[in-house]
Amino acid sequence: MHVYRRLLTYLGPYKGKLVVAGIAMIGVGLLTAALAYLVKPALDQIFFERNDRMLVFIPLVVALVYVLKGFCDFGQYYLMSYVGQSIVRDLRARMFAKLEEMPVSFFVRHSTGVLLSRMNNDVSLVEGALTRAVTGIVRDVVTVLGLVSVVFYRDFKLAAIALIVFPVAIYPLLLFGRKLKKYSRRMLVSMEDITARLNETITGIRIVKAFGMEAYEQARFDEVNQALFRAFMRRFKVRAFSNPVMETLGGLGVSAIVFYGGYQVITGASTPGTFFSFMAALFMLYEPIKRINEVNITVQEGMAAAERIFGLLDTEPEIEDRPAAVELDHVGGEILFDRVGFTYGDNPVFRDVTLRVKIGEAVAIVGESGVGKSTLLDLLPRFYDVTSGAVRIDGVDIRDFTQQSLRDKIGIVTQQTILFDDTIRNNIAYGRPDMPLEKVVEAAGAADAHDFISALPQGYDTVIGEDGIKLSGGERQRIAIARALLKNPPILVLDEATSNLDTDSEQAVQRALEKLMKGRTTLVVAHRLSTIRNVDRIYVLVEGTVAEEGSHDELLAKNGVFARLYSMQFTSEEASPDTEQTASPVPI
Repeated sequence: MHVYRRLLTYLGPYKGKLVVAGIAMIGVGLLTAALAYLVKPALDQIFFERNDRMLVFIPLVVALVYVLKGFCDFGQYYLMSYVGQSIVRDLRARMFAKLEEMPVSFFVRHSTGVLLSRMNNDVSLVEGALTRAVTGIVRDVVTVLGLVSVVFYRDFKLAAIALIVFPVAIYPLLLFGRKLKKYSRRMLVSMEDITARLNETITGIRIVKAFGMEAYEQARFDEVNQALFRAFMRRFKVRAFSNPVMETLGGLGVSAIVFYGGYQVITGASTPGTFFSFMAALFMLYEPIKRINEVNITVQEGMAAAERIFGLLDTEPEIEDRPAAVELDHVGGEILFDRVGFTYGDNPVFRDVTLRVKIGEAVAIVGESGVGKSTLLDLLPRFYDVTSGAVRIDGVDIRDFTQQSLRDKIGIVTQQTILFDDTIRNNIAYGRPDMPLEKVVEAAGAADAHDFISALPQGYDTVIGEDGIKLSGGERQRIAIARALLKNPPILVLDEATSNLDTDSEQAVQRALEKLMKGRTTLVVAHRLSTIRNVDRIYVLVEGTVAEEGSHDELLAKNGVFARLYSMQFTSEEASPDTEQTASPVPI
C-alpha cells in the first residue's frame, strides 16, 4: 500500500479536475441506481394500473436520466484520461531527469532496452492503476451503494440473501490479485528482454549481416519472444479465470433470489413491480462488481510496474556535487592525476597512477588494449570517480568543483563519434541553440568540414540520421571536432579519435585536430603510436600503473615497453600495404 499511496501523490497537481471528475462519477453511480428504482413505478403504474399520466411522465424521466448519465460519463472519462496522460508525462519526465543525473557506470550496468521498457511499458501500466482504478473505484462504489440501497428498500430479506455471495467473492479477488502481481512482474521483465534484444540487433545489424548471423539472432529473439508469450498467457489465464468465477458465484445468488422472490410474488407477499425493480437493481449490480474485480487486477499490475519505476527514481547517483562545490571559472595551471587508483566493481583497473599535464601541453597515454587508458581519461570529466587518490586542476580536487562547470571546461572527441538525428547545424551547436549560423560555419571551416557540408542538398540544415548514419566516418568525426571547436574549451580530451578512419579521412581529421589542439591543454589516447611523435610527454600504462614516461624519442631510446610496442606496431604496419601510408607520422 505504501507504493500505491506514493502513486496517489502524483494526482496532487490535478485536484481541480479530479474533483469535477469525482462529481461526474458520483452522478453516474446515482443515476444508474435511479434507473433501477424507476422499474417498479414503470411496471406497477403503467403496465398493471394503466395510468395514462405516468405513461408520459416516467419515460420522460428515464430519458432525462440517460441524458444526464451520458454527460456525467463523458465528463469523468475525459477528465480522468487527461489526468492519466498528464501523470504519464510527469513520470516520464522525472524518469528522464533521473537518467540524466546518473553517471556513465549506471548505463554500463543497465541496458538500453531495460531503460526503454521502464519508460514506456511500466509507465503505461501505472497510468491504468491510477486513473482507471480511481475512476472505477469512485464510480462503481457509488453505483454499488446506490443499487444496494434500492435492493434493501425494495426487499430487505431478498437483499440479505443476495449479500451472502459477497463475502464468498472476496477470497477469489485477493487470490487473483496476488497471482496477477506476480505474473505482471514476470511479464515486465520479459518485455525488458525483448526490447533489449531488438535494440541490440537493430543497432548492430551491419555486424549481424556481415557475419551471416541472421538465423542465430532469430533464435535468440525467438527465445525471449516465447518467454514474453508465456508470461502474457499466464496473466491472461488468471484474468480469464476471474470472470467465470465471479459470474458463477453471482449466478448461484441469483438462482436463490429468483426462487425466493418468485415464491413471494406467487403467494401475494410482493408485487411483480417490486420484484422486477429488485432484480433490475441486482442485475445492474453485476457490472460494477465485475468492474471492481477488474480494478483490483489493474491495480496489482500497476503496483508491479510502480515498484520498478520507484526503484529507478530512488536510485542515488554515485557521482554528485559536494555540498560546498564551487564553480571552475578558469584553468590556469596544471592537471594532476595524483596517485590515482580506480576499481570497477571488484576489478582493479589501475593503481597509484601519477601524471602531470601543464597548461598548453599535449600529453599522450599509451598501452596495450584493455589496460585502462580511456577509463583514466574518463576520470577527468568525472564520468567515473577515483577510488583512491585525486585528480586536481590548479591544485584543487575536481570533486570540489560543480560537475557542470568542470565539464564546461573540457572538450571531448572520441573514437565512437556521438551525433544526433538532427541537422548538422544543431549537432555542431549542440547545447547552444541560439548560436549564430556564421559561428557554426566558422567552426566547421576550422574542422575542414565546411566543403562537404555545403555540398549536401540542404547544407547545414541536412538531417544526418541516427548517430549520423548518412555521413562517412571521417565526416562524422569532423563534425564532432567542429562541435568541440565551437565549445572552445581550455582542456581537450582525444580518445583514439582517428583509429577507425581510412587514410584520407584520417589526414583530414588530423588537420582539424591540429587546429583544435592549438593553445589548449590536451590529453590523448592514441592507437597508432606513430601519430604522437610531437606531443610533449608520453605515459605508458602497464598492468594498471605507469611503467614509463618521457618524450617520443626518449622512450624509444630507453628501449623499454614503449619501444617494444612501437616496434611491434611499426612492423605490423610495414607488412600491410594498406596501412603503410596511415602509419606515417602525422603530428598530433
